[in-house]
Amino acid sequence: MEVAILDYGVGNLHSIRKALEREGATPRLVSEPKAVLDAPAIVLPGVGAFGDAAAKLLPYRDALFEALDAGKPLLGVCLGMQLLFERSEESPGARGLGYVRGEVRRLRHEKLPQIGWNVLNHVEGEPLFAGLPDGAHVYYVNSFACAPHEPVTVATSTYGDTFTAAIRKRHAWGVQFHPEKSGEAGLRMIRNFVAFAKETA
Repeated sequence: MEVAILDYGVGNLHSIRKALEREGATPRLVSEPKAVLDAPAIVLPGVGAFGDAAAKLLPYRDALFEALDAGKPLLGVCLGMQLLFERSEESPGARGLGYVRGEVRRLRHEKLPQIGWNVLNHVEGEPLFAGLPDGAHVYYVNSFACAPHEPVTVATSTYGDTFTAAIRKRHAWGVQFHPEKSGEAGLRMIRNFVAFAKETA
């Protein structure tokens, strides 16, 4: 199963690529909008500041929306999840993709960023979490978290406040944590994403 990893200049590409390979996918780095449209499934990685990443992602906006509207599976990881939203407190004035209504807010905790393992509470029956017990541990590196204005939250974690840890809108998922660094639980999620992509191809 081929999975396109969008290389738009701000991604942590190596670890997600290796995780996809381990779970039976054929990952391919892509840096052209047409390649996004040609791909059967897409991973949107991201490391860094929201504003800089949003500017670099802008040339891919139309292609990503076309792919999403066509029902292609997409997985946004960390900042890649945040970029699915409209805006972020981190970069006032910067415009995200706006695929999900809502914004990204700073975590309310005295110690930021959150670095390390945290408990993931997820809804039952969500394909991304198939085979995972509620309360699995996942690995975070974040100071911000998404606050959706529509019912897309499928998992939460608590760090100061309880925040949205994962979303789903149609065939698009976003996870605030790093599944590629979350041990067997994270690899299971990637395996589930690949399996879903195969079923819908």
